[in-house]
Amino acid sequence: MTTILTLLIFSTAFLAAAEIAVWGPRRRMVRLMESRLRGLRSPTGRRPRSLLRQQGLGGATGLHELYGRIEIMNRLQAIIDQAKLHYRAGNVVTFSVVLLGGVFLLAEAAQFLPFAIFRVLLAIAAASVPFAYIWIRRQRRMRQLEEMLPEAIDLFTRAMRAGHNIHSGMQVLADETHEPLASEFKKLVEELALGSTVEEAIHNFGDRVPLLDVRFFSIGVILQRETGANIVMVMENLSMVIRERLQLRGRLRAHTAQQRFSAGMLCGLPVFTAVVSYFIRYEYISILWLTPLGSKFLIYGVISELIGILVVRKISTVKL
Repeated sequence: MTTILTLLIFSTAFLAAAEIAVWGPRRRMVRLMESRLRGLRSPTGRRPRSLLRQQGLGGATGLHELYGRIEIMNRLQAIIDQAKLHYRAGNVVTFSVVLLGGVFLLAEAAQFLPFAIFRVLLAIAAASVPFAYIWIRRQRRMRQLEEMLPEAIDLFTRAMRAGHNIHSGMQVLADETHEPLASEFKKLVEELALGSTVEEAIHNFGDRVPLLDVRFFSIGVILQRETGANIVMVMENLSMVIRERLQLRGRLRAHTAQQRFSAGMLCGLPVFTAVVSYFIRYEYISILWLTPLGSKFLIYGVISELIGILVVRKISTVKL
């Protein structure tokens, strides 16, 4: 027993040292190289095909080829890249399908829910968790980029006023701004250093950061190169507009906090009541799945609750 324990301790220590000294840095280097290759584009506007991207599913190259021909998969990969995650769209879809089948079979075997439609809904909800996680990370990163953009535009304006050209102004943004905005400007500077035109690099920057303010910034830079407009005045006005819009959004969220809380409470009250009734008055609520009429009402109630949550969320969401 002592020998086995000693061997286990030394094996764990060896694996930890190998992870810290060799495997971890090598994996981070591969991820960094992969993200940089994925962010670059060829002069035709298409992303170059990376050899690293073919290793996502091991030998399942045919599956990757099939995924690559589906437009929605390209859109999913773009969302993953915007969230700054090191996932492949094919891996995410495959994992979601496996999760869908596994949760459904587990619920069927354990009879976790009284009706098949509830088990199907549970499996769909479990399969949508990876997509929801990616979307939440993407939205959080987009909000961070949007909040940092006014300061970056002010820095770019000061650089242009000091006599820098657009190339050196972008380099200043890549060096002086903070993450996550700095990495996007570094990709833009890399594209310029590799021979891409300013218009192509700016458009690619707008594709990587699909924000309306970034589109305005890109249009302002391109128009200045084409028409020779006063880019300092344009950028100052753009920075002011972005700040005013962010302030308006903050005031709007503060004024609608009570309404959003009421909407959340209304959406969660049926679920809370059902759970409490299940533990306190089981004989009262069990009629919903022990009788045919109660089963119909239960299915109707769950579907209506889901539709109501979507409608309330649509009404309470204000985009600025």
